[in-house]
Amino acid sequence: MGTIGVLVSGGLDSAILVSHLLEQGEAVQPFYIECGLSWQAAELAALQRYLAVIAAGSLSPLVTLQLPLADLYAGHWSLTGKQIPDAATPDEAVYLPGRNLLLAIKPALWCQMHGIGRLALGVLGSNPFDDATAEFFAALENVLARLGQPQLEIVRPFAGIHKREVMEIGRDYPLGLTFSCIDPVDGLHCGRCNKCAERRGAFRLIKMADPTRYAGNSG
Repeated sequence: MGTIGVLVSGGLDSAILVSHLLEQGEAVQPFYIECGLSWQAAELAALQRYLAVIAAGSLSPLVTLQLPLADLYAGHWSLTGKQIPDAATPDEAVYLPGRNLLLAIKPALWCQMHGIGRLALGVLGSNPFDDATAEFFAALENVLARLGQPQLEIVRPFAGIHKREVMEIGRDYPLGLTFSCIDPVDGLHCGRCNKCAERRGAFRLIKMADPTRYAGNSG
């Protein structure tokens, strides 16, 4: 079966995916992409704590890859930390241009160059964006197949299900260690941003008490 690469952000979906694959007996190589976004220090610290807690012999050390976006996203809220989309904004407000392509390309190449034949992403079936479709990832596979490297399969284990089902899969995982905020306060979830609202809703979907620590005890 071989090792499977997993792109992780530290959020609920990708953290659940890592734990789920380990439970299924997979050997997992996690990847984190550092882009210089305003929340990434807190996000990476949370991810490292999560991986330390679920550590198993079949979980390889986290590989962190650099992909600075300051030149591409100059002035964007994701870099400046200003005018962060709040809980009232629609999902479209937090879309980052080219996000899935940018995040996938370096771990995909790393896998090809290190003999890993599969890269897993925690993309859900309810993802509304064009760069989360089966057609997009099939096209990306075709591009990767033309780079003179071994074949790579991009897999999306959660593509056929929605948030509720993913949260049920992860119910017994240490979800309080995951991180979803785009406007953290001293390393804690702000409790006010679009992603914090989405996070609260995810726990409500499965009627589970939210274990998250929010800044200022934002409830």
